[in-house]
Amino acid sequence: MTIFIIGKVWPEPKSSAAGSRMMQLIQLLIRAGHTLHFASAASHTNFSESLDDVAITTHEILLNDSSFDDLIKSINPDVVIYDRFMTEEQYGWRVHEHCPSAMTVLNTEDLHFLRSARSRNPVKPDFHHDDTWRELSSIFRSDLNLIISEAEMDILIQEFSLDKDRLFYLPLLYENQGKVNSFKNRSGYCTVGNFLHHPNLDAVKRLKTEIWPLIRSLHSGAQLHIYGAYCPESIKQMHKPQEGFNVEGRADDVHEILCKHRVMLAPLEFGAGLKGKLLESMINGLPSITTSVGAEGITGDDRWPGFILNDWESFAKKAVSLYSDEEYWVGCQMRGFELIRKRFSSDLFETSFVERLSEINENLSSHRKENYIGAMLRHQNFASTKFMGKWIEDKNKGRGT
Repeated sequence: MTIFIIGKVWPEPKSSAAGSRMMQLIQLLIRAGHTLHFASAASHTNFSESLDDVAITTHEILLNDSSFDDLIKSINPDVVIYDRFMTEEQYGWRVHEHCPSAMTVLNTEDLHFLRSARSRNPVKPDFHHDDTWRELSSIFRSDLNLIISEAEMDILIQEFSLDKDRLFYLPLLYENQGKVNSFKNRSGYCTVGNFLHHPNLDAVKRLKTEIWPLIRSLHSGAQLHIYGAYCPESIKQMHKPQEGFNVEGRADDVHEILCKHRVMLAPLEFGAGLKGKLLESMINGLPSITTSVGAEGITGDDRWPGFILNDWESFAKKAVSLYSDEEYWVGCQMRGFELIRKRFSSDLFETSFVERLSEINENLSSHRKENYIGAMLRHQNFASTKFMGKWIEDKNKGRGT
């Protein structure tokens, strides 16, 4: 099949789990023998992955511009994949108008409305919000939705009555690294996360003000190393080597970083999806301490390779305990390897995903006939977004009033 991916941004796998996810998806589809096109209206950065070395054709597109219509008609894809719901909102009506027989797939990355609701109230999230209605509408309009977390699958099915046939569980995919450093060849605590992602920013602030002082009181001379792309000045100013609080900035090689430290700290109070930093810690043999939000969707029925704690005093005590207890630490490392093998290996999902794409694409008409809500939302939303998009295009070209 010919598959056209519309990216919210150009993939940055060294900056975020979302960037890694997109590259995993691209490589999976290439291995399946499909013809791929990737387009984005975002600007390239110095850290964007070079897609020139991948078997994929790239296109720079514009927002609210009919040049996209000509492009999509010329490619005439069998499948269009939207990278996050905002992209479907922007381009969905154009795809539907010019390639109505193209199957549409929404790569959610994570449920943005869930993260947003938890940021407003971590204890009792309220989903009655514009963020929820927008993302759910996009999900209902799409022929298939890629969901990375089993917890999010449950929320969509139980809370919002989504048809399971329109959801596909495709988590972040990993393979364990080869040889990794032993307990004795590691030192220091660490945390990793893109600072454009609000939960990561909040977690570092929590470490600075509450958790790290407790750890230092129990572990004299302890060192914490903080890595993350797009580090803001407010975080840079927290750099206090004399307090063991080291703001390191962007990590050029996250695997090298995770292999040299002994304990990962991830005090995430809100968020959604799967936490790439914790899965990457596991493949690199690094035990971790996180919260119930951080661990959500990862373990299934298995034990966490470290500790899950939601109060900061216990969090700090267990961090020091894990750092110093070699026998328990090694057991956690082994549990992490096993979790990756059992739950996140590409072998578990690749074939079934490719087969599901083909199955829906071959039976698209009947698949859509059963989706009354999606048809209604396409009718209502596409009419309004089409009008707005054309008005903005005319305005940008000097024809608007």
